[in-house]
Amino acid sequence: MVTGSGRRPGMFAIRDVRALVSETTQEGHGLKKSVGPTQLTAMGVGAIIGTGIFVVIGEGAGIAGPAVILSFVLAAVACTFSALSYAELASSIPVSGSAYTYTYATLGEIVAWIIGWDLILEYGVSVAAIAVGWGGNLNAFLDAAFGVALPDAIAKSPEDGGIFNLPAVFIVLAITLLLVRGVTESARVNLVMVGVKLAVLLFFIVVALFNFGTGNFHPFAPAGTDGITAATAIIFFAYIGFDAVSTGSEEAKNPAKDLPLAIIGSLVICTIFYVLTAVGALGIASPEQLESSDAPLAAALDQGAGISWAASILALGAVVAITSVVLVILYGQTRIFFAMCRDGLLPQRLAKVNPRYGTPARLTIGLGVLISILAALVPLSEIVKLVNIGTLFAFVLVNIGVIILRRTRPEMPRPYRVPWSPVLPILGVLFAVYLMADLPLSTWIRFVVWLALGLAIYFLYGYKHSRLRTEPAADDGGTPGWARDSTPEVPPGDKK
Repeated sequence: MVTGSGRRPGMFAIRDVRALVSETTQEGHGLKKSVGPTQLTAMGVGAIIGTGIFVVIGEGAGIAGPAVILSFVLAAVACTFSALSYAELASSIPVSGSAYTYTYATLGEIVAWIIGWDLILEYGVSVAAIAVGWGGNLNAFLDAAFGVALPDAIAKSPEDGGIFNLPAVFIVLAITLLLVRGVTESARVNLVMVGVKLAVLLFFIVVALFNFGTGNFHPFAPAGTDGITAATAIIFFAYIGFDAVSTGSEEAKNPAKDLPLAIIGSLVICTIFYVLTAVGALGIASPEQLESSDAPLAAALDQGAGISWAASILALGAVVAITSVVLVILYGQTRIFFAMCRDGLLPQRLAKVNPRYGTPARLTIGLGVLISILAALVPLSEIVKLVNIGTLFAFVLVNIGVIILRRTRPEMPRPYRVPWSPVLPILGVLFAVYLMADLPLSTWIRFVVWLALGLAIYFLYGYKHSRLRTEPAADDGGTPGWARDSTPEVPPGDKK
């Protein structure tokens, strides 16, 4: 805990919760509060339902057989522990930055920098990789619906035999301009896309039920319990994205109530759709048919049910689904970067909010251009694995943050509380560590190299320019007033 000590705070100094919240009301640095519970929930669904259900289900079925249905349930349970912790912190500290901000308020600046640097990698690489996937699905749809496709030279990266990936550049820049326009407009567009993707999945489920058979469910678990847990490790990544809701907490109209509802609600909605989709897919296609296709749901309709025209609808649905994922993840990336700039760990001038749109326009455009270049040219097949380890690392710190804040600030108002704490947060840590341990050594090495680069930047720039050391110290000590540890009497957004 930071107290007046007569000297400048060190690298483990924590942020003051009250100051964190009060900064959101400063002119030129606070974001516009304009997002309601429906839009927040749609953000969560938009971030979760994407390439996971349209692709990963095939890999899971190949490992666990029909028991992949149980893998979906088990992965949802594993995610729920971390989702509950996100809900508690997001409702108690409704400030941009997600896990970065929560860590700054609980574990100190250096740990916050590490997780913020980690999230920059996670979100940035995610957007680039998803944009590449968007281009591939667009080509698949054009081919299935119209019999035409873009030439490889402008549809693939140099690694894959092309010159640059034009569709990937297009979708990143288009989403960037939409985000600059404002979070309200972005949330409306996302709401429409989420409606379309759920309608497409519902279409798949209904078609599958009308052609349903039980022959593919025997044997139900050919690889036993080991197969179910191994498939869970893969299926788990289909759920990543609910944490993006917490990045928008500063722009929530009523964060105390809406954020827990949106985080947990989006996870429940996606779990129901995932399980129903898995049951429907196995009702019309064998696990082998699902595993052998890069587009398993379309293959289930085409090869399993013999309805080839439905593949075009599934391809279009995949394009829309992935578009909304690009939107939400890029949004989360800008808000985390924004929070780090506002704290001085990165150039503060980038955190300037555009007075017309109420968004960090300069920052959004800069990140959009960089990510579009990454998506067009840089090989991503191996780098994308870093997304998984980065996300799980964030889950570990968020769960630990809940435990620490409960002990250090037991009196702090918490609009939502994780039940049975610290048992559930500890389970969240254990699940995340277990899945991280299953990742290859090469991924760990790249992750450590990225963190080492981040630490070098912190000590060369962030430590010196942090507001902890550049703002005037309080009269009774060496710590700036905004870094003191104190608690708001009433959490922002709580109408009671």
